[in-house]
Amino acid sequence: MRGHAHLVAGYVSGSSPFHKMPLWRKAVLLLLVAVLALASPILSASVAAWVNTAVLLLVIISHTVAGLGWGRLWRAIRLMSIFLVLIGAYQWWSFGALVAWQVVAAIVATVLASNILTATTPVDELLDGLAAMVAPLERFGADPERFSLTVALMLRSIPFVIGAFSDVRDAARARGLERNLLARTLPVMIATVGYARATGEALAARGLGDSELDEN
Repeated sequence: MRGHAHLVAGYVSGSSPFHKMPLWRKAVLLLLVAVLALASPILSASVAAWVNTAVLLLVIISHTVAGLGWGRLWRAIRLMSIFLVLIGAYQWWSFGALVAWQVVAAIVATVLASNILTATTPVDELLDGLAAMVAPLERFGADPERFSLTVALMLRSIPFVIGAFSDVRDAARARGLERNLLARTLPVMIATVGYARATGEALAARGLGDSELDEN
């Protein structure tokens, strides 16, 4: 299966200001975007719509400055287009056009801002940042290294599962079984279980299994 070829928010090498910016600064900017976009309901609908429009435009400009290209921007929006249409339609029907645009713009701005962070930060640096963020909780029993390993496995697994769905869909269509739910889901389940087993065996071979569970 070509699952590993499907990248989700993968790192894009470059020399833009965002690539050179420390992770903590990008995280602060992402938090600022989220606060401005998602906390705008405390304002009037018209003011909030203008605020979210300005934030969205700044994020789109930042996306271009980061050298990520319009194709990646459109792909990020396309992946959530159905969700945006449903949310926008409900908000329009319930509260009007201004509120609908306010909500949709807030979601798109936040997602694109997070896309900038992940696309301009190497995965190892992201995982180190997550481990550092969890480190203060170590006194309460948290394991920063295990947490970052779990996130790394999740980031690696998502592209595989997406690729598996794509491959199985293409294979089912080639056999004229695109309407057969079993033909489109069972191979994905088998491939995913196989992938999980292989990953677990690889971790155990490197001494990264759950020793506490093994002792019990």
